[in-house]
Amino acid sequence: MSDLRHIDAPVLEPGATLAGPVSYFPNIEKKYGEPMQHWIDIATTELQDGKPHMEVVAGLKETHGIGHGHANAIVTWVKGQLAK
Repeated sequence: MSDLRHIDAPVLEPGATLAGPVSYFPNIEKKYGEPMQHWIDIATTELQDGKPHMEVVAGLKETHGIGHGHANAIVTWVKGQLAK
């Protein structure tokens, strides 16, 4: 689809104080071994395909082994970006 948006992963400055869902991103990268862009792309595609929030969270958990809090942080952040 040509109307799908691409969401870029945020650039996080070393030592910056992070708040909200983005505060999970450094630990997500460390724990699951993929850059945030990988997870953001998955969530963005699934949300734009019309999947509800919790279905995308469940998919990240079941397919990729991501913990609930981390999966929810990714989806919450992506939804916020898509709403802009």
